[in-house]
Amino acid sequence: MKIIFAGTPDFAAEALKQLIEAGHEIPLVLTQPDRPSGRGMKLTPSPVRVLAESHGIRVETPLTLSLKRDPEGAALMHAELKAVDADLLVVAAYGLILPQAVLDCARGIGKKGDIKALNIHASLLPRWRGAAPISRAIEAGDAETGVTLMKMELGLDTGPMIRKVTTPIAADDTTSTLTERLGRLGARLLVEALETPSELDWEVQPEEGVTYAEKLLKPESHIDWTEPADALARRLRAFTPFPGMQFEHAGLVIKVWEAECTAGDAPAGTVLSTDGALTVACGSGALRMTVLQKPGKPRMAASAVLQGVSFTVGEVL
Repeated sequence: MKIIFAGTPDFAAEALKQLIEAGHEIPLVLTQPDRPSGRGMKLTPSPVRVLAESHGIRVETPLTLSLKRDPEGAALMHAELKAVDADLLVVAAYGLILPQAVLDCARGIGKKGDIKALNIHASLLPRWRGAAPISRAIEAGDAETGVTLMKMELGLDTGPMIRKVTTPIAADDTTSTLTERLGRLGARLLVEALETPSELDWEVQPEEGVTYAEKLLKPESHIDWTEPADALARRLRAFTPFPGMQFEHAGLVIKVWEAECTAGDAPAGTVLSTDGALTVACGSGALRMTVLQKPGKPRMAASAVLQGVSFTVGEVL
């Protein structure tokens, strides 16, 4: 099958990898432009670009596909997509809004021949439509999540559902670990679905159970000790690797990378223990933080950080 692929991060690269290994023809890949990364802020290509170019696949990195924002450039890109004469457009965590002309650029597959653009969405739709479905599922304490193959339309993840796969959310899952697992599951689901393209059908999403996964923002990383310890522990897992969790002490911003809930009965923010880890009382229970990071330093065991940063049992953060 001839497929145009649009995606950017590792989650998408896994799908592209499995499509290539399955023998599909990928004449064109769309991905986000190179972004500054690392301490040196060096321009770095996306994982999808790196993979595509290693296989000699043509890659385009448009800043926008909107005719309003770039009439000439977007129109040219639309024409190039149509000229590929692909059977299907596959989209996975691309990062750009796709206008109708792009969604209609392929010939189409399925029983009705109307699946022209297919999205790999990392949730069990209609729960967690939007930008950060994996993180928000962990933060909310969901017992399970999964991947939905969706027929794309202009709405925000509102398109009809084609296939789903489910996986439990483990007690130690972070956004990093769950993204990796869902990437493999979604890629496998896609390849299996495309083995019988003429048999694919879809069903409209139910109106009941719709939730939205808002984009993660850096201000959310601030720890509010009045919240329950279990909620903070979930958020820590949800915010790993981005935006992380942090608090201020003695003029330093201390980042928290690993923690667990424990018993604690004191005013919120009270330091309960510095014995091998930093334990702080929360709105209910306490948070025992085992991996911390000082500004300009790597992540360390809390015991090592506590040797250089003084906390007093009984003080309130």
